[in-house]
Amino acid sequence: YAYKSPLESPGGACRGGSECFPNPLPGFELACTARPVNSAAVRQREVQAPPEAQKGPSKMPKMKTKSSAKKRFKITGTGKVMAQAQGKRHGMIKRSTKFIRNARGTMVLCDADAKIVKKYMPYAR
Repeated sequence: YAYKSPLESPGGACRGGSECFPNPLPGFELACTARPVNSAAVRQREVQAPPEAQKGPSKMPKMKTKSSAKKRFKITGTGKVMAQAQGKRHGMIKRSTKFIRNARGTMVLCDADAKIVKKYMPYAR
């Protein structure tokens, strides 16, 4: 805001309303230094959608894969879940030879366990 002498007019720049304050100095006119409002530009801004809405549906929130599951399980092409045999981390001395032999490689999990593992890995197909 700028104070103008009584001889100068504001020139239509003031829009009135909450922007203009009561005049504290008698004999001087308080004029807005704001630019005039272009009502067409204001209407155009209101009609335009935000940039996020123009790009399409939002990609958030993303589901996270459990790190422990991706290290321990693999999904086959047919959708079965493969896992290593359990019980071979330590203590092999007390295991029978038959147990050690049968626990080699990977195995297909049963359907009940596979359903749980697939919840942990939403993007594994």
